[in-house]
Formats: sequence, structure tokens, C-alpha cells
Amino acid sequence: MSGLRFVRMGFGADAVEYVEAWDEQRRVHAARFADEIPDTVLLLEHPPVYTAGRRTADSERPLDGTPVVDVDRGGKITWHGPGQLVGYPIQKLPRPVDVVAHVRRLEEALIRTCAEFGLETTRVEGRSGVWVLGDPVETRPALGGLALDFDPRLTDEEFDPRLNGPEYAPSNAGQRREDRKIAAIGIRVAKGVTMHGFALNVNPDNVWFDRIIPCGIRDAGVTSLAAELGRDVTVPEVAPVVERHLRDVLENAELKPREIEKAPAA
Repeated sequence: MSGLRFVRMGFGADAVEYVEAWDEQRRVHAARFADEIPDTVLLLEHPPVYTAGRRTADSERPLDGTPVVDVDRGGKITWHGPGQLVGYPIQKLPRPVDVVAHVRRLEEALIRTCAEFGLETTRVEGRSGVWVLGDPVETRPALGGLALDFDPRLTDEEFDPRLNGPEYAPSNAGQRREDRKIAAIGIRVAKGVTMHGFALNVNPDNVWFDRIIPCGIRDAGVTSLAAELGRDVTVPEVAPVVERHLRDVLENAELKPREIEKAPAA
């Protein structure tokens, strides 16, 4: 079954509740597994919601008891809400599934999207998603009047930015000139078909991320297209660009099974 189908579920006033979209993902996933439909990408916005992947630690959840939806994707806790373009590519892959290659393809489409809007982004080794790189450590402004040599995050693995003032807030990473994530990726593969996907920060209120440890990362933050470009950018403006780059990357990818290393002969 060829071609890639896009379904725009709802944006703005028609934003789709997370659980409703999750149910739709499962329906589309079953249909794709049965070859009743082609590979399908659901595009939408959500009302504000925190979702936690399987690796989320209790210490990364909101301290004030804000409800969190626990989901079956990989990764840790994140936020979805207005101003964020969410995409759920539901794609059948050859087995054994190469999950890393699928993630890299999603990253590539989003990197191309940001570039089209004039923003250079990249990958960060060991961290999924799409990032805006910060300045070299030695040129960044001091935190709280202290030299970077005294930054507590460098020596305390359990450092909690939520308890240490706004200068450590994830939403202020751009002001600190640190690495900051502009798009998060978390997926699940069941029966060789992908679920969940990506969230690209277009123009959200990033203060929502300050209640959690986004993606479990304590020494970096979050950003958005609008914040980095210094101008208004909207989800309806970005959606067709993401769609075009996803189509180009996913339809032209040479899908291969994950290579399995053979054990050496005894």
C-alpha cells in the first residue's frame, strides 16, 4: 500500500483532547496493521495536558499534583497544548523494526521545517528530538550572579530547577543561552506499526514546562519557533510545511529491517 495520508484532526478552537486522539491512534493503528489504509499521519493541537512515557520518574512529575496522563510510548514526561503542533505518524515498518531510524526520519523532517522558517536546528547526541544549540559554556551569562563553575547542576544529579528560582526554569533556557529543545519525539511500535510521534513548539506558552522536568533533562530547556525567530508564527502556518517535509522524508526513505548482529561462532 503506497502513499502517505494526512489527517488534520483539529487546531485552535477545535483542539483534540489527548485521550480522544489516543483512541483514534489505536483505531488507525489497527486498520494500518490490517492493510486497510495506507500509512497515516494525524496532525493536531491538544488542550493543555501533561503526558508521561514509560520511563518517567516520580521526581519528574508536577510537584503540585497536577494530573498527568500515563501513556505507552517511550520517553519521559512532557507537555502538550495550544501553540504546539503534534503529529502521530502511524506507519508500517519492516521487521525487525529499526526504531532509531524511524526517530531520525522524524527529526530530519522537523529540522528541515525549522530551516525553512530560517532557524538552524540539530540533533544532540544521546538526546532524541530537535534542538537549538546554546552558546559555548564559557560565554554564557552567569546564573544568579554565580560563575558557571558554581552551577549546582554540574555536581548534583538530583538538582530540581523547580525549587531554585526562575533563573533555572526550562522556559528561560534561551535567555541563559543553553541548549533548548524545540521538538520532542516519543514513539511506540506495536506489531511493526508505529504510534505516537512528535510535538513541535510553534508558539506555546513555554511556562507550562516549568512544572515538570521536561523529558527528564535537568540541564537544558525548551524553546519555540516564535521565541527563536522573534516574531509570531502560528500552527496553521507551520502545519503544511511539516506535512510537506514529512511526506518527502517518509515516502522517499529506503525502509530496511534493523540489522541483527550474528553471534560469533563458538
